[in-house]
Amino acid sequence: MSRPIRFNAFDMNCVAHQSPGLWRHPEDQSHRYTDIGYWTELAKLLERGRFDGIFIADVLGTYDVYGGNDIAALRQGAQTPVADPLLLVSAMAAVTEHLGFGITTGTGFEHPFPFARRLSTLDHLTNGRLGWNVVTGYLPSAARNFGAADQLDHDERYNQADEYLEVLYKLWEGSWEDDAVVRDAERGIYTDPSKVHHIGHYGEHYTVPGIHVSEPSPQRTPVIYQAGASPRGVRFAAENAEAIFIAGPSKRVLAQTVARVRDALEAAGRDRYAARIYALATIITDETDTAARAKREEYLSYASIEGGLVFMSGWMGIDLSRYDLDDPIGDVQSNAIQSAVAAFQEFDDDGREWTVRDIGRWAGIGGMGPVFTGSGETVADLLQDWVADTDLDGFNLAYAITPGTFEDIVRHVVPVLTERGVYRTEYEPGTLRNALFGAGDRLPPEHRGAGYRVGGPRSTVLPPEQSRPEPVEVLTGP
Repeated sequence: MSRPIRFNAFDMNCVAHQSPGLWRHPEDQSHRYTDIGYWTELAKLLERGRFDGIFIADVLGTYDVYGGNDIAALRQGAQTPVADPLLLVSAMAAVTEHLGFGITTGTGFEHPFPFARRLSTLDHLTNGRLGWNVVTGYLPSAARNFGAADQLDHDERYNQADEYLEVLYKLWEGSWEDDAVVRDAERGIYTDPSKVHHIGHYGEHYTVPGIHVSEPSPQRTPVIYQAGASPRGVRFAAENAEAIFIAGPSKRVLAQTVARVRDALEAAGRDRYAARIYALATIITDETDTAARAKREEYLSYASIEGGLVFMSGWMGIDLSRYDLDDPIGDVQSNAIQSAVAAFQEFDDDGREWTVRDIGRWAGIGGMGPVFTGSGETVADLLQDWVADTDLDGFNLAYAITPGTFEDIVRHVVPVLTERGVYRTEYEPGTLRNALFGAGDRLPPEHRGAGYRVGGPRSTVLPPEQSRPEPVEVLTGP
């Protein structure tokens, strides 16, 4: 029997997310990204299609590697302008019951203490449907805007992220016991102080001595997403992630990445299938194969090779404007997304070497993922083949135009997969974590974060009577 297939929608609070130039298409509505109605309508559409969730990307800098400036990025609308993803979640949650929300923020640009409260708040407001995509950053422009000359070295960013997660796990899992909030009106006690613990964290990057200021949310720790596929990124994902996003131009590249990730999960003491793995892809579909191919050709007429190269320069960390369009990409060492470099150095399934033009054209629709084109039946065949050949759990679906691409998937592809018995017929109840794994709302015992619970092997919290700071005498004037 074929494996079940899962869908996430991949979007961003901007115009040109993964398909630069397609904002010019008359049916594209990405310019409505500042309209809350766009997001609530999209959320309801995705829930009708029984998607696992919507995954919202983010950047805090501009794509200024191409040409050494941000002119081309601004001209193409390449993820600039961009707005905050977290502020969308409450509105989308209010019009849905089951859809999950994966939001992206970087570990290098906000202290973990206030961030822990913001995510706990959203997990409460969504009834436990929140996920967090952990990114360490890759755009030098973002680092400069926060006062640094450049990003930290690739592996050092993950070392910092390790401590960032340690602080969050201590706050989310170890600060408040489950029964700390008693709401005892008769005794006048809202919270039992003996069940709230100061975390006492004193590390290399962060000092957080106190308590988490939010009571435990339905999941405590939101579902952890991660998208790094470098060796250091895979190790980080294996220790922390519950959903992992990967990208590659061919089955071979994806299968190799999936195998590395599943091996790393086992090496981290977890089950090989303890994390859901989704591959970036774009689906262009219609009633017939002929109509779908015609739709793709129409979309390609709007796609921008320059916009694709703007993205690829930022993702790969090299200025592709310095190359002739027909030059091979060659060997590149990058401090940006090393997995992007590796994917294109693997070449494609025909064995030819990729040129700069190929990369720009490939990124013109859907970024670094494949574009599946055809009727609902044809696309369903392709998706089932790719899952079988790569050991994927599902697909992180970008759009060519929005919301049209997602409307087409719900109309043409979801019914076929459902009829074949490889797509959910209804949502699992409860939180996002339970919907993904069917094993409850909280982190499983073997997860790194679970070890920081009170009394756990990683817990360093002190008993309340030992962790309370001494009272400070306040001097007042006459």
